[in-house]
Amino acid sequence: MFKCLPAPLATPREYHRLTNRIANALRTTLGVGEGDKFLLILENDNLSLLSLPCFLKQPGTAAMTNLRDSQNEHAWQIDLIKPKIVFIENRLLDGYYDMLRGRGCQIVVMDPLPAPREGVWDLPTLTATASDTDNDVELDIHRHVALLRFTGGTTGRGKCAAYSVDNLIAARDAALAHPGLELDHHTRFLVVTPLSHAGLLAFLPTFFLGGTNVTLNQLDLEQWADTVEAERVTHSLLVPTVLYRLLELQRLRPRHFLSLRTILYGAAPMSPTKLAELLQCFGPIFAQGYGATEAAMFVSILDKGDHRTDDDAALKRMSSAGRVTPGAEVFICGEDGRELPTGEIGEIRIRCRALIQGYFGNAEGTAAEFVDGAWKSGDLGYLDEGGYLFIVDRLKDMIITGGFNVYAVEVEAALMSHPAVAMVAVVGLPHPEWGEAVHAEVVLRSGASVTAAELLAHAKERIGTYKAPKTVTFVDALPTSVVGKVIRRKVKEKYWKNADRGVS
Repeated sequence: MFKCLPAPLATPREYHRLTNRIANALRTTLGVGEGDKFLLILENDNLSLLSLPCFLKQPGTAAMTNLRDSQNEHAWQIDLIKPKIVFIENRLLDGYYDMLRGRGCQIVVMDPLPAPREGVWDLPTLTATASDTDNDVELDIHRHVALLRFTGGTTGRGKCAAYSVDNLIAARDAALAHPGLELDHHTRFLVVTPLSHAGLLAFLPTFFLGGTNVTLNQLDLEQWADTVEAERVTHSLLVPTVLYRLLELQRLRPRHFLSLRTILYGAAPMSPTKLAELLQCFGPIFAQGYGATEAAMFVSILDKGDHRTDDDAALKRMSSAGRVTPGAEVFICGEDGRELPTGEIGEIRIRCRALIQGYFGNAEGTAAEFVDGAWKSGDLGYLDEGGYLFIVDRLKDMIITGGFNVYAVEVEAALMSHPAVAMVAVVGLPHPEWGEAVHAEVVLRSGASVTAAELLAHAKERIGTYKAPKTVTFVDALPTSVVGKVIRRKVKEKYWKNADRGVS
């Protein structure tokens, strides 16, 4: 079931006993009780082993962070939640030891220690001496905080989201509510996005169906392709920027992914032009999922059957986030908080079982973003007559230029439709007359060339003069988060550094 484990487990019973030992070691040897917290700074392979026993088999609260966040970010997270225990990879021990011990944390490393060290345990020793019997822990599925996760922070410092057990089960159920994803006990899901983020949404349903989760700890597309072939992978989840790179790789060195039947994508808008190219290259295996840390489920799915290019309506719907998952409620609100009619653009608000309990240690942020049992997503969008949800932009990424609202996502899609363009980030620059001017940073495809004037003309032809960028800068790479999202904030802050108004 778990290809990632250091030693294969022959049966589910063996996995059950091993995870009992982990949970019992937390309760007894490490003294974790109700209200205590422990932080997991781990790679995907170890997170896949620890996730479910840590969430469901003991009374403490697990916290997951991305291992590739900076140590300063981890220190801020630790100061916020004050964990009793921190699980880390062995290679991090020397660099993190003083910081963790200085904050009173006990440390658990995942592999044997070469020599004893004060305040440090290793997991093999802990599990060897712990009981493998079932315990009598009972968790209130609605009130107990089973998990803390940190938001990505692409528009500023992240927040700490609190999840109940039912929030996690809702994430599983949401995936199973979409039969077009073809998840079943034969599923072999290659999880390469961090399990501390979107990867968990694929991991949970695959586990509960009795499928196989195969994990990679970092994204190397050659390794991803080798693993798909070697492990007969049926499903994977990738972000759009990675899919663009995969498309280029497939054009250069084609591979035959005979087992692959579903690639889920999400976390950022997909260029419709590039999506059409992906369909032509790989066939009808793509499905899009829309969700968020605060609503940790597939809130909507654009099914494989909706990825069609045979008529104008189908092409338009390929730029949507699909239909809302049964049981979730999505509605569009204006600035006054009132629901808008079908087709009008406003802020997307969400109610669902997976909606978090709030932000840990941040009552002000919770009150600001959660109203009447719904989350104010900060995404701008609309619902069409067929119930398809369209994401227009982030509120913070909307550019107001000369009194007009320009959506960065729309401009990026226009530029991405040029065959020479690989990636784009569109931001507003400070302008004394218009307030902001539309600007694009562009990464070209390998070996391709185009002038700024040609790109500007291309954009004007597709979206009109006032929406098209006024300027273009060609760059070798764009800043991305640890999960592969382009961080527009970092692009924008270069230009706003000395402006009168700061970057939002």
